[in-house]
Amino acid sequence: MCGIWALFGSDECLSVQCLSAMKIAHRGPDAFRFENVNGFTNCCFGFHRLAVVDQLYGMQPIRVKKFPYLWLCYNGEIYNFKQLQKQFGFEYQTLVDGEVILHLYNRGGIEQTASMLDGVFAFILLDTANRKVFLARDTYGVRPLFKVLTDDGFLGVCSEAKGLINLKHSTSLFPKVEPFLPGHYEVLDLKPSGKVASVEVVKFHSYKDEPLHAACDTVENLPSGFDLETVKSNIRVLFENAVRKRLMAHRRIGCLLSGGLDSSLVAAVLLKLMKEMNIKYPLQTFAIGMENSPDLLAARKVAAHIGSEHHEVIFNSEEGIQAVEEVIFSLETYDITTVRASIGMYLVSKYIRKKTDSVVIFSGEGSDELTQGYIYFHKAPSPEEAAEESERLLKELYLFDVLRADRTTAAHGLELRVPFLDHRFTSYYLSLPAELRIPKNGIEKYLLRQSFEDSNLLPKEILWRPKEAFSDGIASVKKSWFSILQDYIDQQVDDLLLEKAAEKYPFNPPRTKESYYYRQIFEKHYPGRSNWLPHYWMPRWVKATDPSARTLKHYKSAAQE
Repeated sequence: MCGIWALFGSDECLSVQCLSAMKIAHRGPDAFRFENVNGFTNCCFGFHRLAVVDQLYGMQPIRVKKFPYLWLCYNGEIYNFKQLQKQFGFEYQTLVDGEVILHLYNRGGIEQTASMLDGVFAFILLDTANRKVFLARDTYGVRPLFKVLTDDGFLGVCSEAKGLINLKHSTSLFPKVEPFLPGHYEVLDLKPSGKVASVEVVKFHSYKDEPLHAACDTVENLPSGFDLETVKSNIRVLFENAVRKRLMAHRRIGCLLSGGLDSSLVAAVLLKLMKEMNIKYPLQTFAIGMENSPDLLAARKVAAHIGSEHHEVIFNSEEGIQAVEEVIFSLETYDITTVRASIGMYLVSKYIRKKTDSVVIFSGEGSDELTQGYIYFHKAPSPEEAAEESERLLKELYLFDVLRADRTTAAHGLELRVPFLDHRFTSYYLSLPAELRIPKNGIEKYLLRQSFEDSNLLPKEILWRPKEAFSDGIASVKKSWFSILQDYIDQQVDDLLLEKAAEKYPFNPPRTKESYYYRQIFEKHYPGRSNWLPHYWMPRWVKATDPSARTLKHYKSAAQE
């Protein structure tokens, strides 16, 4: 996990522009480099490093003797770099997994490069010999990437939008900063002036398709057919493989543990594999919540069952409320459920950075979208519509849960790993018949739970624990975190302000005091950038006015039982 930044065709002094690169210094606390491009005095790269692999030769931009005309700045992890080396006979000069991008590009161009990478990535690749610039981002946008491109060809690229919004340019006072779409690459021509022209933007992978790199995966052909035992076995094999490949690190590994199904499965499989691989240190697991919250109690049970070195972070409502502004600044969004859920994750990440030496952090993001874990899936009109909704959620992950998970951990110099979003695992799960994937017997994620029922990885009450939204599970059952926030905000926002909200904020107008409060903070830091969020996250098929699961009938009846 690093911070990448680059400019092409800057009219302004680079020593002034590079101050913007320092806005993402939190992403790479170990080292920083700022480098001009030979022959293009108005082009440069900025890089903030979190050293997870190759302590000696891991600085960027990466350049190797074999390809002196290639410059690479990337953020991510490429899990199959050794398999690709073996398959194509690449000769690496460093231990950096990202070096494989240079070799793949030299061998087969950008299309093959992006398609063959098994991992999470956002990169800027410069080819000075052919005068091309390439941008690319992984399938689910696990690693962030933003860009600004003006009409006269000035290009800025950065891991976070905050590194671009203050750039100066002669022809544009307010350059449009936008997220780079996941699963796409862009080709740009580099002119002698250092400015660029976009040639094409191409979608290189759809999450429903088996990825091209599956051909050289460590798990080869799986048994075909949709009989239940075969499906359950394949889910276990692919999920274990997803966790195993993510163990690639030279820094200590830890795991977020809410005590829900997803993080508990990740932690249990992770610990099992660490023992098998004879990793000497104990796995540190981290739970956060208010005193006696459901998440803390459930996480304690899981940690005792799997035998992790467990840490509990207890926070009070005042600490949570105080963190709201810095969380919104880190997130670059005003989405209600994203802000709520981020506060706990932000505070636990802060604890991990200050109090432990764990740097590579596993988490359960992506499972709810993939395996239909949200409570409202019980109301889906048909299995086919549930499957369509699952795909829509996956497509928008980069705006919501993946954004939350990246920014809250990156704010404290941690690297996130999300095995549920493994390309091979997700494409297999999405290939299953729609009726297999829906909630059953009033229980969401039924197939996933069933697949691990006989594994003894988790206590039965955890394996079958109903869905609890992270922003709700960290508080007590009596009073949820969103209610605590709303009570505080009610005193901060005047009724009259809310009445006139649509006039002040015509795009995505706030409809509650809570959303107005978040929007105010967002506009303070990112004025006029509200279009970064196309719409609020809300459940479907129910008449919901709030995104919390605790407001839904299904949750209330389950809680009463």
